[in-house]
Amino acid sequence: MTDTAKLLIDSQCALGEGPFWHAARQQLFWFDINNRVLFAASADGVVENQWHFDEIVAAAAIVDETTLVLASETGLKRFDLESGEIVHLVDIEHDIPANRTNDSRVHPSGAFWIGTMVKDEGPKQGAVYHYRAGKLTRILADVAIPNATCFSPDGRTAYWTDTPDKKILKCTTDPDTGMPIGEWELFADVSGHRGYPDGAVVDSQGYLWNARWGGSCVIRYAPDGSIDRIVEVPVSQVTCPAFGGKDLKRLFLTTANKTMSAEQLAAEKVAGGVFYIDVDVAGQPEYPIVL
Repeated sequence: MTDTAKLLIDSQCALGEGPFWHAARQQLFWFDINNRVLFAASADGVVENQWHFDEIVAAAAIVDETTLVLASETGLKRFDLESGEIVHLVDIEHDIPANRTNDSRVHPSGAFWIGTMVKDEGPKQGAVYHYRAGKLTRILADVAIPNATCFSPDGRTAYWTDTPDKKILKCTTDPDTGMPIGEWELFADVSGHRGYPDGAVVDSQGYLWNARWGGSCVIRYAPDGSIDRIVEVPVSQVTCPAFGGKDLKRLFLTTANKTMSAEQLAAEKVAGGVFYIDVDVAGQPEYPIVL
């Protein structure tokens, strides 16, 4: 089954990333990591807010209707959407200025998994951290580009990839704490098929949707790792999916235009935009972080 996503917002993001649907606000949030901007838009693509930061911010967790926790290059920050006030919560690699945060997501237990990576990419000097109820724990080390962090609806399985390895992995997690309690094993080997595995999200049926950097698509995988369907995207650098809208059946896709040649930019004029497709399955709601 193959469909094609359509342009929703021509946002021209250098590195559009970290999308999530805020149900209480009925808004899609996403970041342009390289330009240090957070956007908020309605489900039909009207940009309603944007915020600029003085450091890289790659992802966020929901606290309540007016508060987020930002995963910034120096740590977790409590952010008031109304006043703009930022309060530092915990350091994350504050002493490693070469690194920044990347793909991150909240587990059904309220645990925030936060990935880090070298800003210039390449070296395996990043990590993945678990934060819940004030405690930060490193759970993965020697990571190049952490991505595809997402969880099954019952909170018992985590998925993750180190993008250059082209393998999506899975492990068993404690549904009450979000901590990994099993060994990482192969979920899907994507080498030789449609680019590199980037961000991912799991829908309400337990199927994983993986964006493909350089692959011009998002691929839906069944729980057994087989390909269920492919959604084509009319730009090459697809970064991350998010379910939203009133019924959580609108799939939003962020993209990027960084590193593209003049010829590529001419061919992909809307690269860096947000795309969407309405699907027949609902996503999971975003779970609030437990501070």
